[in-house]
Amino acid sequence: MTDLVIGADGLARCAWGSSTPDYAIYHDTEWGRPLHGDDALYERMTLEAFQSGLSWLTILRKRPAFRLAFDEFHLSTVARYDDADVTRLLADAGIVRNRAKIEAAIANARAALELPEGLSALLWSFAPEPRPARPASFAELAPITPESTAMAKALKKRGFRFVGPTTAYALMQATGMVDDHIVGCHVTVPPAA
Repeated sequence: MTDLVIGADGLARCAWGSSTPDYAIYHDTEWGRPLHGDDALYERMTLEAFQSGLSWLTILRKRPAFRLAFDEFHLSTVARYDDADVTRLLADAGIVRNRAKIEAAIANARAALELPEGLSALLWSFAPEPRPARPASFAELAPITPESTAMAKALKKRGFRFVGPTTAYALMQATGMVDDHIVGCHVTVPPAA
């Protein structure tokens, strides 16, 4: 499989983005587009953490259930969750029922509310300078970068859990902090603001 595929719609896209209709929509409308806002970035951070060890497609297909279970990922609401909420989430078959990840999501909401600058500002402070050109292949990309390592360390220092360097880089890719679409991909990513 090459890293760039022409879809049935005639559009060139990153190969992973053509593998299922769910991926095509996500690839074309969300992945790599700059995302700002504390709640929005908290949602993506949480979903990336839940994805650890699983397929992103699993998480993507469960995202509506996650949004319902986690009150649309409103930081102030999730930060108030207690043991009864953990029990409720562990019983919810619509999401990934992993106690450590559920407890991390709650702890991360609380940690995010403690950030004087806010979660969005902190995360975006680790965005690297844009590269001069898109990568020619996914082989050019490393799953961990100095920036994702620094982000993970800064988050851990502030009490965040389940956000190591690999998860941090996946978050950077998903939220447009880096543009890892392959050269020739039809998706046009607006510059990060």
